[in-house]
Amino acid sequence: MSRRVAVALMAVLLAGCTASPAAPSTVDTPGAASGGLGNTDVMFLQMILPHHRQGVELAGLGRAKGGRAELVQLAAAIEATQRDEVELMAGILADSGAPASAPAPPGGPDPHAAHGGLPGTGEQQVAALRASTGTEFERRFLNTMMAHQGDAIALAKMELASGADPRLVDLAGRIERSRTAQIEQMQRLLDATPR
Repeated sequence: MSRRVAVALMAVLLAGCTASPAAPSTVDTPGAASGGLGNTDVMFLQMILPHHRQGVELAGLGRAKGGRAELVQLAAAIEATQRDEVELMAGILADSGAPASAPAPPGGPDPHAAHGGLPGTGEQQVAALRASTGTEFERRFLNTMMAHQGDAIALAKMELASGADPRLVDLAGRIERSRTAQIEQMQRLLDATPR
């Protein structure tokens, strides 16, 4: 299955997430969660915060190991933006009183499995990225980061479709637009990377 098809499938799965949660939510009604957050808002934060933290780690590798100035600058910008977004979103979630992550069901590690699971880059991919150098690193970084940012777009679309908190809906719109632009820029960089 192509990455684009997988991202589109995840978006469809996530769009229906609030209809039947797999695990009990700490929030009972869509618009009346702790601190004014709805179910989708809480789920969005619980899913995107670990995703963003991993994105900061990946972008840090790009900033530290990239060879081309444009790639290094893009990675540094992604790292800084996502650090700021993590700080903002972690504060909103903490202020709401909702838990930082959904409680794991007995015998199941991923409380969001019915919602398409927590998107992320596998540890093997991260290890391969850390171990690579030069052109190989740049190709791996760009491919990994494009897929990672595609997952962020899918999460943002979930929030845009069903979110209740205006701050988070606005942030999700900015995430969707900025990650789309980043993917386009990374694709151009990948196309220009020597084989």
